[in-house]
Amino acid sequence: MYLESFIDLAGDAVVLAAGGLLIGMLFGAFAQSSKFCLRSAVIEFSHGLFGSKFSIWLLTFSAAVAGTNALIASGLLDVSSARQLAARGSLSGSLIGGVLFGSGMILARGCASRLLVLSATGNLRALISGLVLTIVGQASLRGFLSPVREALSELWTVQGGPSRSLLAIVDAGAVLGLFLGMLGLGGALWLARRARVGALAGASAVGVGLAVAAGWLLTFRVSQASFNLVQVKSISFIGPSADTLMGLINSPSLQLGFDVGLVPGVFAGSLFAALLAGEWKMQGFQDGPSMSRYLFGAALMGFGGMLAGGCAVGAGVTGGAIFALTSWVALAAMWAGALLTNYLVDERSVRSTNPREIVSAS
Repeated sequence: MYLESFIDLAGDAVVLAAGGLLIGMLFGAFAQSSKFCLRSAVIEFSHGLFGSKFSIWLLTFSAAVAGTNALIASGLLDVSSARQLAARGSLSGSLIGGVLFGSGMILARGCASRLLVLSATGNLRALISGLVLTIVGQASLRGFLSPVREALSELWTVQGGPSRSLLAIVDAGAVLGLFLGMLGLGGALWLARRARVGALAGASAVGVGLAVAAGWLLTFRVSQASFNLVQVKSISFIGPSADTLMGLINSPSLQLGFDVGLVPGVFAGSLFAALLAGEWKMQGFQDGPSMSRYLFGAALMGFGGMLAGGCAVGAGVTGGAIFALTSWVALAAMWAGALLTNYLVDERSVRSTNPREIVSAS
């Protein structure tokens, strides 16, 4: 009732942008407070340390799965028209792009969402790396790298519909998704307690996951109330960041929508959380080799994320929450690429370093 009134008053584009801004602010604040980071979780996992970083990631992922499927099971949400399920997908893109993204994530010391969150805390390394990631992502989507991306995407495809849904493939529904999400959440809470994760960090990690579910709910509700075609989606970063940046460069005004509100919202939420906790600090590159590593990793993530259909959040958490086949393949490939790159690039050169010190590096 209230949503329809807001749409009648301001228009669906304004409502989507405002909702994206609010959800982005919550995501940014929760991500900064919890230090949610897939890279840190991968490195911790590689050492058999199922500690705070891994449990934070698992809390977020499981909360997104449980929250999203609870909405679907209750009839409040329908994601059948979402791009990750309805459109033809690329398994080759998910595999190759996921590996490239995971490798780049290790080199740049953060995934797309983590770079955006860190850039709001005064981290110039993350800011510049994020800009490179965004530019390469745009070149991969519509620029000179798009033919390469399209060729790789066409190697192995899957039709949209039930064949792209893991739940449909096993002839199950959202109730099973909810059960698996709650099972993962229970395991994550046990790990978090064992790793002595603070209540604030744990609650914030769950908040990051629930922000993903909120994004799905908002865009679906607007799509049902609007007379215009509205895409049902949730939080992702590579595509929205690229579109927002190109819009600012090429046009005097931005076309309003969920993504336009999301990106600045995440930045603002992270900035607020960092200032509140006294964590804002200006940081830069240490030397030339360090800078080249970050930028090369960012470029790999930009191309790999576009090829995989999303970043560690867009494909891994948002797509994973609705059990999209290509998203789960991409997430597994990101883990594999990250584990392999961490072993070949970092671990082999720092054998004597304490694993916990490696995990804490940023």
